[in-house]
Amino acid sequence: MGTNENKELVRRFISRVLQDLDPDSVDELVGEEFVSHTWNFKGEAKEGLKQITGVMAKALSDIDFEIEDLIAEGGQVVARVTSSATQSGEFHDLPPSGKRYTIGEIHIFRIADGKIAEHWHQYDGLSLMSQLKSS
Repeated sequence: MGTNENKELVRRFISRVLQDLDPDSVDELVGEEFVSHTWNFKGEAKEGLKQITGVMAKALSDIDFEIEDLIAEGGQVVARVTSSATQSGEFHDLPPSGKRYTIGEIHIFRIADGKIAEHWHQYDGLSLMSQLKSS
């Protein structure tokens, strides 16, 4: 796959897995040997990613990911995004607050055989928690 196809794969992953929280999209977009360098899954990472979509769907609503930058070289794609959501359920041990947060995130993807093979994620956790805990 070329860089444009890799970018499109990452756009679909961000839209369908991270924003729409569609567990069925994981099978379509993520390789069988998927490795997450961010999320601590018990067992197989691809199945763990599907489970995370369910957990997040219970905790968050009105999720939006705006892609600010998408940079590709070889088999890697870096996405800088602004994400926002409303905390509608328990999230990071906080009871439902109904508060909305907006944070910056960086996602790095390695693509192999037309699927996402590895993923790294950095986000502004301090800002996220301060927005949800503020009065």
